[in-house]
Amino acid sequence: MAYVFHLFLGIISAFLGLLAPGMLNMTAVRTTIEQGKRAGVVFSAGASAIVFIQASIALVFASYLSENPNVFDNLKIAAIIVFFLLALFFFLQARKTFNAEGKSKKGNLFFIGMVMSAINMLAIPFYFGLTTYFEVNGQLIMEQPYITLFIVGSGLGSFILFVLYVFFAGVITKRAKFIATNINYILSGLFFMLGLIAILKS
Repeated sequence: MAYVFHLFLGIISAFLGLLAPGMLNMTAVRTTIEQGKRAGVVFSAGASAIVFIQASIALVFASYLSENPNVFDNLKIAAIIVFFLLALFFFLQARKTFNAEGKSKKGNLFFIGMVMSAINMLAIPFYFGLTTYFEVNGQLIMEQPYITLFIVGSGLGSFILFVLYVFFAGVITKRAKFIATNINYILSGLFFMLGLIAILKS
């Protein structure tokens, strides 16, 4: 059961990080509209492949810090800071005028998805803050195979979410501004609450 839970934890984490319409998922939508669902899925697969690496880097960093008691308190502080920065980021995104067009891409869509995902600077701090929070609260076991299962779940969750954007591309395009604004406010509130909970438990 613990194995399934860690896989599920990774999937949920990916959904939290990528749920709001942004550069990656809206590019998947535009690629689908212009080139078809298969092209959108190929782009999504490339973008998701990088999530494995980003989650791995964050987990290795969090695991190293947690194994050193002298920096464990600093680790919790770092997670709190990340949560409040994420809350601010999503709040500002909700306040901005949302551009639902995405980017028109030609060429090897799998590779393009990888490159665009790799330049997502928010991913590693996001996974670092979230995995630290999960570990501190005893939900994430920083041992194998649990770490690998969480990473697999993160990559799988991101792919599932991108594919949902692909299959609902028409609906999302029409309602993208409304969806983006409301989801960003929800995510902002969620990360603000996680930051407060982390402070109260520290």
